[in-house]
Amino acid sequence: MDPELARYLPILKWGRGYTSTALSNDLVAALIVTVMLIPQSLAYALLAGLPPEAGLYASIVPIMLYAVFGTSRALAVGPVAVVSLMTAAALSNIVEQGTMGYAVAALSLAGLSGVILLVMGLFRLGFIANFLSHPVIAGFITASGIIIAASQLKHILGINAQGHNLFELIISLVAHLSEINWITASIGILATVFLFWVRKGLKPLLQSFGVPSSATDVLVKTGPVFVVVATTLFVWGLDLADKGVKIVGVVPQSLPPLTLPSFSPDLLGQLLLPAFLISIIGFVESISVAQTLAAKKRQRIDPDQELIGLGAANIGASLTGGFPVTGGFSRSVVNFDAGADTPAAGAFTAIGLAIAALALTPLIFFLPIATLAATIIVAVLSLVDFSILKRSWTYSKADFLAVLATILVTLALGVEVGVSTGVALSVLLHLYKSSKPHIAEVGQVPGTEHFRNILRHDVITDPSIVTLRIDESLYFANARYLEDKIHNRVAGDKNIRHVILQCSAINEIDLSALESLEAINERLGEMNVQLHLSEVKGPVMDRLKRGHFLAHLTGKVFLSQFEAVREVGSGAALNNTPG
Repeated sequence: MDPELARYLPILKWGRGYTSTALSNDLVAALIVTVMLIPQSLAYALLAGLPPEAGLYASIVPIMLYAVFGTSRALAVGPVAVVSLMTAAALSNIVEQGTMGYAVAALSLAGLSGVILLVMGLFRLGFIANFLSHPVIAGFITASGIIIAASQLKHILGINAQGHNLFELIISLVAHLSEINWITASIGILATVFLFWVRKGLKPLLQSFGVPSSATDVLVKTGPVFVVVATTLFVWGLDLADKGVKIVGVVPQSLPPLTLPSFSPDLLGQLLLPAFLISIIGFVESISVAQTLAAKKRQRIDPDQELIGLGAANIGASLTGGFPVTGGFSRSVVNFDAGADTPAAGAFTAIGLAIAALALTPLIFFLPIATLAATIIVAVLSLVDFSILKRSWTYSKADFLAVLATILVTLALGVEVGVSTGVALSVLLHLYKSSKPHIAEVGQVPGTEHFRNILRHDVITDPSIVTLRIDESLYFANARYLEDKIHNRVAGDKNIRHVILQCSAINEIDLSALESLEAINERLGEMNVQLHLSEVKGPVMDRLKRGHFLAHLTGKVFLSQFEAVREVGSGAALNNTPG
């Protein structure tokens, strides 16, 4: 088997060793996930502002394509809450919801997102997602969860309300409170309460009757299916649709249709930034889930190939009536817990959903929209985690400010501005932290060859030597900071004759930093102070040898800090050395 071909088609690896045991496990997992996905897919289509069938379509072909190109054996790809909300936020600013143009724009958004992910994967740009810090992502998801829950209250109460952020939604909800349909509200509130109870109270109740833990887990996950069946029968039996209860209505009995996104330069230009943000957020969520589940079975995830898998899934969604998709947390966990062995479980799930799209859609004609809204609310509120504020405040005030700003901006201005703020803050936070690297003046620990911070340890120093340990790579953002640090330390002390930069923590020196080192070397030379380097890593030394810095260095480059002090010092720091 060609290794390069197998890299791009992981199915060639796991498919060759596929066993009857794996088939059995995958079929069981697929059955459970299919039952869970039917109401969830319908609900997330509603959240994205699309017809319910779009949720089913977005969960069929994308899953099958991911099974071919993806590397996770448990990841379940399809519509997810945050990406669905971002889709609605992006499209509502461009076209009117409910129109044919809106559906085409959704296809175009999925296609554009797929192309972005595919290009990133082919060029191995998965590292770009690392610029989003996890605390900022947690803040964004928390705020998005609140907005999603608030946006569904109109369906729970049976009223009209609009808004792209929390404050607009609250104002609109309050303005329409007089329009509440109390039958709809009763269904929505009872469904929400029941679903919350299922998550917390059903498992202990079943276990008290001796039901095995594995079975209780499955029953808890399929709670939404029971609510869908019960409320659908309730609305149908009492003719509540005639009393103002909004229902799903006619859902086409068909497999995903072949569709084409728009290639209009104007539309694609408007969708480019939202597609990029959706791609990054979707990839971060997906890779986090995939790596977490893979670690439990000591399996390996290839982030760059994951980009290709998700890219193919989104392109598939754009060609089959869907909208942007990614790996979902809840369905992936269910897939994993149900015993999925390979990505074939996803393909079997797609087949199950295709059967549902063909045969079961008439059964959801009377499904109340309020039930789908309750499903969304319960799902997204589990993502809300304000404890990130306390943890970040305790650990790092800078991280806390970034998380708080992301939450507030998302709530006040909407998800697009919120995620853009999160990206910007993640990058700025990295630049801020690395622009002021920790630089410690070190001395020798008595009786050893180790050197530690003079402010933290009782160490021996030589008045003619200043040794600075730089705990960061040097690049354009922090080069000037190092210049100022050295100048301030040396300028006021006439006894200093040597400055040694301990480079053990430096992994990279860019051209700007090299020019700063040259300036430091020249300035110290004018003060009759020699500049030395110690413990320079091989790749860094290779880079330094390409220029003229080493040829003009006033001092030397030493293999170890101990060797540097021994050669240039007066011997005071060596009095208590071993031997």
